[in-house]
Amino acid sequence: MTKPSIRLVRRWPAALVLAGCTLSCMLGRMLVPAVGRAQVAAMVAALPPTRVTLDRDHDSLTIELPAVDLPASTPDHEAMVVTPMYQAVIPASGSIYQVQVEVVDSAGTLLPHEFLHHVNVTDPTRRDLFVPTSLHLLAASKETPAVTIPRWLMGLPLEGGSRLLVAGMLANPTGTARHGVRVRVKLAYSPLGQVSPLFHVFPFVMDAMFPLGKRPHGSKAFDLAPGRTVREWEASPAIPGTIVGCGGHVHDYAVALEFSDVTTGRVIWQASVISDSTGRVLSLPVVRFYRWYRLGVHIVPNHKYRIRVTYENPTGHVISDGGMGAVGGLFIPDRGTAWPRVDPGNAIYKQDFEDTIASADDMGDMEMHGAH
Repeated sequence: MTKPSIRLVRRWPAALVLAGCTLSCMLGRMLVPAVGRAQVAAMVAALPPTRVTLDRDHDSLTIELPAVDLPASTPDHEAMVVTPMYQAVIPASGSIYQVQVEVVDSAGTLLPHEFLHHVNVTDPTRRDLFVPTSLHLLAASKETPAVTIPRWLMGLPLEGGSRLLVAGMLANPTGTARHGVRVRVKLAYSPLGQVSPLFHVFPFVMDAMFPLGKRPHGSKAFDLAPGRTVREWEASPAIPGTIVGCGGHVHDYAVALEFSDVTTGRVIWQASVISDSTGRVLSLPVVRFYRWYRLGVHIVPNHKYRIRVTYENPTGHVISDGGMGAVGGLFIPDRGTAWPRVDPGNAIYKQDFEDTIASADDMGDMEMHGAH
């Protein structure tokens, strides 16, 4: 059994050419080691903006990427389009309690979720829980369901005026070209100053290819040899707190994803991947740890935690960049503990920031084979 190759097609709107050239000059690789907080802010501010709409009457905030055209796929090539990296300026401070991602065509018709390979939203001013890189606020793919948390209990805070990084990848699973395709990230958003949630929650992520992925571009994909492939990564959280929910992301032929406390040997979350008869991933369950009598699973900086992903490749050949494995969820810091800000002088942060900015351009020149 073989999988079709995937043809990545870069589509840059003409209006962005000048901005892209200016940014490329600013982001020469030799400049990255000298990046500080002011330089990071300047680089993010130089990115082309994407549309952000706040509807106060309906407590909603929508981030919409500009439209792209998706060429038709063939039996041997599935066409995919990588968007440029955009900045999303948050218009007002608020709290997120629901996330839903949609893909629509030029007429506004909702397309099947298979058209979304992924969309990523990051905050370059705050760090991740397990690694000193920009905070991954949101990562959604075709198997990611809408997520809702009780608005009175928990909410993810965003500051008005903050600039987030947003980029995505779209896939066309059909033989018909699609025009004007857009990704919408729809957030239920309560402005601060109204009824505030009891707890501020923050996203966390652990990837099997952390901290910096595969060089030279920082890709989180890895090759799948025939048969079984297992990838894992371990780290400790920067601060203590409680995990209230957990989900994950894998590619086709994945069979298991696990998040565990290495110090105690306890498995915190283990998901059996739901796939069809060809190995194509259909869904991953999302677990909520909070109950009426507890918030969730407490984790601490003096313990090690591990993500492990397992694949079974039945094709008999190596699938280049066919595997990915990530666990993500929501985390409440212990009372009196502030969420850590980034250290722009940290070598891992600097390299990851460069990779994040450059990723859309780099991936536009790649051809991948195998799972998607």
